[in-house]
Amino acid sequence: MLVDSHCHLDRLDLSKNNNLSELIDTAHEANIGHMLCVSIDLESYPDMLAAVESQKGVSISVGVHPCDDDRREPTVDELVELAKHPKNVAIGETGLDYFRVEGDLEWQRERFRTHIRAAKIAKKPLIIHTREAREDTIRILQEEGAAEVGGVMHCFTETWDMAQAAMEMGFYISFSGIVTFKNAVELQEVAQKVPLDRMLIETDSPYLAPVPHRGKPNQPLYVRYVAEKIGELRNMTSEEVGRITTDNFYRLFSAAYRA
Repeated sequence: MLVDSHCHLDRLDLSKNNNLSELIDTAHEANIGHMLCVSIDLESYPDMLAAVESQKGVSISVGVHPCDDDRREPTVDELVELAKHPKNVAIGETGLDYFRVEGDLEWQRERFRTHIRAAKIAKKPLIIHTREAREDTIRILQEEGAAEVGGVMHCFTETWDMAQAAMEMGFYISFSGIVTFKNAVELQEVAQKVPLDRMLIETDSPYLAPVPHRGKPNQPLYVRYVAEKIGELRNMTSEEVGRITTDNFYRLFSAAYRA
């Protein structure tokens, strides 16, 4: 069995499918046992929840992505309240992104702190997005005591040193389709080093489709290509990778058993 630990089901292109239920059923039939549908803003959160609330084998998070400064800012209390939904297993995605956003980014750091504080109150793990903000990401996680709840560094593309620093705070490292890219040599080296009991896999669909579908819309079904690549790098079968990363997912997101 496989788990897609990070996807955006509400943003999939359904033009070639009858509906979202059919796409999810297809994934389940292909041994994708569970999908975590991740929130990126509060404006679309109600529609996202409505789309997946009745779907079995699907859990959700709540949070506001770090890249958009025009999104409604969440409060700690609001995130805590929304995280009470029985489908909710995490706070995020949240974090820092210095690649796509320029200027004074203190608003981004404050938004990040808000999510960490909410996660500690809600007692839910964090889903972290980080890009070209290694030092500040680790520093803020440490300052805010994020080790109390842990979480996952999603779609990891950073260095081994950063992976180690995150794991020291109880975080898992999640690999997406990027690890299948021919030029992702450094990332593949990280994927060979991360302890198996701290590894997750994901699609981040509809984005970042893995080889052999690179450049096309992604979907949870394609998480198997990530498992296959990790297996190749670790001299394991994709079935072994699937079993281990599935166990890791349910250990981290224990509330997902109810979804």
